[in-house]
Amino acid sequence: MKSSAELEREVEFVLGATEYLLGRPVRSVLDVGCGEGNWYPPLTARRPRLHYTGVDPSEYAVRRWGKRRNIRLGSVDNLGVDGQFDLVVCCGVLNYLAADTLTTGLAQIAERLGGVAYLDMYTASDAVTGDTRGAKRRASSWYRERLHRAGLTACGLHLYVGPAMADQLATLERFPRQRRRRSTQG
Repeated sequence: MKSSAELEREVEFVLGATEYLLGRPVRSVLDVGCGEGNWYPPLTARRPRLHYTGVDPSEYAVRRWGKRRNIRLGSVDNLGVDGQFDLVVCCGVLNYLAADTLTTGLAQIAERLGGVAYLDMYTASDAVTGDTRGAKRRASSWYRERLHRAGLTACGLHLYVGPAMADQLATLERFPRQRRRRSTQG
C-alpha cells in the first residue's frame, strides 16, 4: 500500500502528464479496480469540477464508498460504463489477471479512452517489491503484444494513448513494440 505522500506524487504526475498531452485540464477520470477510490480525494482536490467514476468488483467497496465517490460495481473486463474519459487509471490490478481477462480488459479500457491511460504493469524482468502473491510474471513482449492489439501506444512511465492521440506524439515519445533481435552468431 502506498503512503499518502506517494499517492499524492503519483496523482500529481499522472494528472500533469495527461493535461500536457491533452493540452487542457482533465475533466473526467475512470478508475478501474479502484477499491475504495483512493484516487478520488487527491484528484478532486486538484480539479474540483472533475467527474470521477470508479469501477470495482467488490460489493463492499461499492456499498461503503459508492455514493460518496461515484464507485460502481464492475470489473476490468466488464466495466459497465459508457462514454469516453480523459484519463483512465488502473493501478495494482492488471498483473493479477488471467490472460483472457487482461486481453478483454485492455480492449475495454481502450474503448473508453479519450485521452491517456495510466496502467501500472510489471514484467517478469522487473524488480518488484511488496506483496506480489498471485501476480502473473509475464514477459514484456507478452504485455506489449496485448497492448498493441488493444490499440494502445506506450509513451513512458506507465502512460498509454489510443490511436487518435498516438499521432500527436513525437516519434521519440512513442515506444514501439519490441522486436526480437536476430542472432548475429552463425
